[in-house]
This record gives sequence, structure tokens and C-alpha cells, in this order.
Amino acid sequence: MIGIVIVSHSKQLALGVRELAAQMVQNQVPIAVAAGIEDPENPLGTDPIQVYEAIASVYSDNGVLVLMDLGSALLSAEMAIEFLPEAQQQKVYLCEAPLVEGAIAAVVAAAAGRDIHQVMAEARGALLAKATQLGVVSRPLSLVTPTTTNVESPTREIRLIVSNRLGLHARPAAQFVVTATRFQSQIFVQNLTRNTELVRGDSINQVTTLGVRQGHELVITATGADADEALAALQALFANNFGEDNVALNSPPAFHHEFTPGTRGELAGIAASPGVAIAPVVHYQPTHISITQYHVENVELEWQRLQAAIHIAKQEIQAVFSQASLQIGDAEAAIFDAQLLFLEDPVLLEAAKERIFKNHLNAEAAWQAVVDEVATSYRTLEDSYLQERVDDVVDVGQRVLRLLVGNADANLHLEEPAILVATDLSPSNTARLDPKKVLGICTTSGSATSHSAIIARTLGIPAVLGIDAQVLHLADGTLMALDGESGRAWVEPESHILDLLTAKQEAWQTAQQQAQATAHQPAITLDGRQVSVFANIGSISDVQVAVANGAEGVGLLRTEFLYLDRTSAPTEEEQLAVYQAIAQVLDNRPLIIRTLDVGGDKPLPYLRVGFPEANPFLGWRGIRFCLDHLDLFKTQLRAILRASVGHQIKIMLPMIASVTEVRAAKVILGEVQAELNQAGISFDAGMKVGIMVEVPAAVAIADQLAAEVDFFSIGTNDLSQYVMASDRTNPRVANLVDALHPAVLRMVQQTIQAAHAAGISVGLCGELAADTLATTILLGLGLDELSVNPQSIPGVKQAIARLNIVESEAIVASALQQDSAEDVRELISTSVIPPA
Repeated sequence: MIGIVIVSHSKQLALGVRELAAQMVQNQVPIAVAAGIEDPENPLGTDPIQVYEAIASVYSDNGVLVLMDLGSALLSAEMAIEFLPEAQQQKVYLCEAPLVEGAIAAVVAAAAGRDIHQVMAEARGALLAKATQLGVVSRPLSLVTPTTTNVESPTREIRLIVSNRLGLHARPAAQFVVTATRFQSQIFVQNLTRNTELVRGDSINQVTTLGVRQGHELVITATGADADEALAALQALFANNFGEDNVALNSPPAFHHEFTPGTRGELAGIAASPGVAIAPVVHYQPTHISITQYHVENVELEWQRLQAAIHIAKQEIQAVFSQASLQIGDAEAAIFDAQLLFLEDPVLLEAAKERIFKNHLNAEAAWQAVVDEVATSYRTLEDSYLQERVDDVVDVGQRVLRLLVGNADANLHLEEPAILVATDLSPSNTARLDPKKVLGICTTSGSATSHSAIIARTLGIPAVLGIDAQVLHLADGTLMALDGESGRAWVEPESHILDLLTAKQEAWQTAQQQAQATAHQPAITLDGRQVSVFANIGSISDVQVAVANGAEGVGLLRTEFLYLDRTSAPTEEEQLAVYQAIAQVLDNRPLIIRTLDVGGDKPLPYLRVGFPEANPFLGWRGIRFCLDHLDLFKTQLRAILRASVGHQIKIMLPMIASVTEVRAAKVILGEVQAELNQAGISFDAGMKVGIMVEVPAAVAIADQLAAEVDFFSIGTNDLSQYVMASDRTNPRVANLVDALHPAVLRMVQQTIQAAHAAGISVGLCGELAADTLATTILLGLGLDELSVNPQSIPGVKQAIARLNIVESEAIVASALQQDSAEDVRELISTSVIPPA
């Protein structure tokens, strides 16, 4: 493969050019940068040794093309060539082509397999497309004249209307050219709408000069033995909108993706759990429970039947919880505590009993009716947290029904490793999966933030959700491959797809092993900046896993687990014992304890709010709830303060939206401290107090809040929803909820700038922190700390060690100017090139 070297006085400029060029060909062409000098006060300049090293890093006998900007760049490049062995000097070419356009044209030609002279010719003609569109020059006839073809070869022709939003701009044009060059046939294309001449389909410059926009009609011809195959491949690109999001303006985004002909057997879905799986498919279909409604005379006996089924269901859920705690940890297993609470809900039980006694309904019909009512009420609220709870309601409801009708549980027993294909998986089903046998999950529905998806990620099972329902018709044993990171699956994948995925799978496994080996080392960037990597936890067992994985502290202790699955609030002594036990495991590492974050979307059964909330996520929760329950709040603060003796414990307040709330909480904290002093009880008088930044109001007044507290922690899960005003589980808007959206990133940047201006630290504890693709963005934004789930710590540390702050800051500057989260991800994937 031909190598490309970009020489510039400005490192940021050169990195930007490389980033843009790499996007054109998905990193298929080696591109090296030699730019700037190591002088912080005057970084502009060129260094011949840098250029020499860049050439050497991409050198091949096919040739190296060097593109330069002005002045000394050319001199440095000429001098660098002199350092090479004489045999290599003959294969390095300096090109006068324009830097940006020339680099794009060159990489596309190189990716298409052109020789070095053809690549140089494309680079030199790169300004033609721009000049033609601006009307500065007319298209030279010599460039568009079709070459002589074999008259015996068939010529085929297709006409199509361009539908993707921006037409054949740079990336689609590059895909068109690369696809055209895969075939022996000669490809020509004409823009009928603009009445252009025929141009060669294997020339990026000529295809770009067609000026193709959405709605234009093209005619594409192919002459050669494989003409039909070539046109089919090109037509598939247009049918798939060149892989770009192309939702019509008057039509909301759809949740399920259609089959696309871009790659045979390729399916697009929702990325839910990272990793690659390649295995035969096995369908999972839960046992259908059919119930019949009928009249009963002995209502007491019917009520006893239902109570017995509920009692057994509780025992089963307890067993699932115990197994899940060992396999996925207490924090994720806590969802089954919620299922137990559901079965103990007096309102639910009274409603079922009333149907049995008043309407003389059989237990099955009465139970189904009340479960359906509860599920419908959750769906009607259209709140993200409650939407996800519907899965748990249905899960526990089906468990009781199965026991009532006497159906056996539909356990999955796999003889050989397989990819599980299903309509959906309940949390109970997912928690029972064996990662050694279930290599991947592919469902036609589901949400990436559902409990089932969270469990799959914790188990390390790759998962793609929301796949087209046609997948349910595949025969068991059909070979499937899926990539849980990109959200794609392939049915009977072609050999080149298998090769790519196998390589990615092996790289993933190697990276995991390497990350684990260095997990206990500090996370230090290539240019020497250390970033703290903490853990998000929800139990004592979580902190043990975190320390084993190299956590440098706990950035978020969710205390809600202490308050759930009980009939009264935990006492001060109960909380003190837990906080001390966790601090003991941390062995003087920092421990940030978030005060109780319930209410609204996470109600406590023993505290009645007195009225339903139509939108709990915007309701009475977090600090708002605690300020209205001072006894509850003070009890927790006393326990935290008492546990702080001899440990690095900090307090963090959730759901802060105003300075008044912070000051009110600090007054209460002061009262508790005064009470402890009066009682002669020791505590850390200098314990730091911080806040969660998770609502836009907090970002807007971050400078004022920073004057009140000692640190910030950004919660991107909630912040993304609030900024985008979108429910993550609503299929019509779920695609908008993405923490990498430039609007969210700008909020994060504003928060960090305000914190640092006030001299306080700022961390991030949302799921974004665990996404290693986003690590370069988070470093470039200037975060001091990342707090992630315990299993992600090794990978995040490894990602930090592969980056440097200067390049990360340059990527952030570009990311903040992008149009969408998808554009940001593409920018990152083509910019971050880990060192060998």
C-alpha cells in the first residue's frame, strides 16, 4: 500500500488534514504526520528528522507521497529524503498538490489500488473539483474522455435518484470510487440533472466535480465481464445512503432498521453490549402462557392459590438474585430486589384480591388484569426510568402466571456455544445466561439502557438489539456474526467480513488481557498527565471488584441500595457499618458518597408521596426529596460524618439545580456537625462537599455553584436526556439521547471551565466515562477524574495511556463543531491512532 506523509508548520493543521483524509477511506491507507517543533512558546516550524521518521513509518516499495505546505516544509522534506537509503529515495515523491484537497484525492486513489504515479496525478488534479463547481474553469475534455473498451464486453446501465441528504459529498464520493475500482469493468457516471458529461467512476476528482446533490438523477454505465455485479454494488451504496443517517424531515427516526443491501446479509440495530461474536444462531422462545378467564365459587381457595404462587415466585427471585449477585455483582442484581417489592405491593395485591372476591374471577385472570394495568400505567407516564421498569413488571408477572398454570420454566440449555436470537429477553432470562455458551445476543426489540442490556454488558456478552424481525425466521444453526460496539450483525457473513471481525475479536481479547495486566498502574497519558480512574459502586462486593480491577477510589457510591427492599429506612448504625466497611476495603483511597437519590422515579414504599407524578424525572427527587425529609437526610449525614474518621470520605449532593439548594444542604450538614460536636462524637471536620452536575440549570450557573462546593461530578446519563429533551426508551427520539452530542459536550466543557476557574476538581461518573472511544474527548475537555463501573477500569486506564492531551484537545475543538453524535464518533474513530 502506498504511504502518505503530510508535512506542515502547524501540528494541529496536519492532524486535521490526516483526520479528514482518513475518514475518506476508513483508515485503509497509512498516513503519517510531520508537523510543528517541540518549542512550547513557538511551536510552528518543520523538522527534517520528524519528516524522515514519518516517511520511514509508512514506507513501502509501492511508494510514498509527501505533501507539504509552504516555505521550509519543502526544504525539510528534501533534506529528510537524503537520510534514506538510496534505494528508498527513488520511491519517495514530493508533490506540489494542495495540502487538504491533495491529501483527500491521494488517499482515495491509493485505497483504490492505483500506482504511485496515478496517485500523484489525482492529487495534482484535486483543485479541479472545487474550481469547476465555482465556475472558475471548465472541465478539461482530456479528463473525461472514456477510454477505449472491448466492444465484445457487455455494457450495462442504471439510472437512479440520489436520496442521501448531502448528495455525493466527500465521503460518499470516496465510497463510490473505492467500490468502482473493485471491479474490472470500466465505470462511467453522468449527472443528468446538471447535464454533465460522462466522467470516470474511478476518479475521485471527476466524481466530485459532478456536483451531485439530493434529488439529482444519475446514469451509471459499466462495461466489462462483471458489469452487472459492479452496478449492483454501486446501486447498493445509494440504497443504503452510503451508510449515512438520512431520516426524512417529516418522519421521525424509526427504532427498527431495515435490511440493507450494502453488504449481503448485513443488519443494523442498537449497540447494547460491546464485543464480537461469531457462532450459529439458536432461537429462544419463552413458553407461551395461555390463560382462560372463568367464574369461581370458592373465592377463598382461589385467593390462596394466588398467594401460594406469589410465595414461590419470591423464592425463585431470591434464588435468581443470589446467582446474579455472584455473577454480576450486587449493584446490577438489585433489580431483582425491585421485583420482590412488586410482589409485596399492597395496592397490587388488594386489586387482585378484589377481582377474585368481588367478580369471582379465577386467580390467573385476576393477576393478569392487575399486571396489565400496572404496565400500562408505567407506559403512559412516558418516563425513561419507568419505561424500563415495564420489563421488570412483565417479567415478574409472567413468573407468577407460569406457576399458576403449572408451566415449566423455559430454561435455555445449549449443547454448543451459540448466538441467542429472540424477540426480547427479560432481566431474569438474561441473568441466567452462561457467557461460555451464549456468545452473543441478538433481539428484535429492547433498549441499550434496559436492565437486560445492562446485565448483558456486565456479563460481557456482546449484544445487538432492535434488529429487523426477519432475523426470527432464520433456521437454527445459521452462522451469524455480530459487533456489539457498532450495533451490526451479519447473516452468513462473507469471508472478508469474518476476517475483519475475527481480527477485531482477537484484538479485543488481547487488549482486555493487556489492560488487566496494567490495571493497578496509574493512568498517565503519553505526555505525562495523570488522570484519576475511580469506580461507580452500589455495594460492598462492588468495591471489592473495583479494587481488584485497579480503582484508585470510588467516585460514586449509590446509597439507594440501603433503602430499598425494606419496610423502613435504614438506621444510622446500619448505614455507618456499611460506609465503614466500604472505606476499609478502599484502604484510605477516596470515597465519594452520594446522598440519597430517590423520590419521583424511584419511590420508597414506606414513604407515601400522597400524589402521583406525571413526569417523575422532572419531579420530587434527589436533593429536593431529602430537603423535605430532614429526619431521613440528617440520619444519613450523621452516618457519613461518623464514618469519615480516618478515611478519605466526601459527600456529594444529587440533582442540584440552584445555589439555594446547596446552601440549604450545607446548613443542615452544619447542624449535624454541631450535634456531633456537642455529643463528643468524632468526624472529619474538613470533609469535602461536592455536587452532581446533571441538569442544564446547574451548568448555566456552574460558576456560582463552584464557589459553594469543593468538587463537581458530571452525570452524563441524566444530563444527556435533559439537554436533548428526549426519553431514551422512546424509539422515536431515543437516537437523540447521546452524551457525545456536541450540545452535551459543550455543557460538559462549560462545567469544567467553571470548575477549574474556581480552582476545584471535576470528574465524570456517567456511562460515557466507560466508553473508551470517548476517552480522548474526555481528556481533551480537561476532566480530572473518570468514574466507571468496576469492570471497565482496566480498559479505561489503558485507553488513557495511549493518548496525549495536545492531540485530544485538537480533537475536542473539532468535535464541538460537529453536527451530531454520529459525526463526533466518526471524527474520533478516524483521529485516534493508538501507538504500536
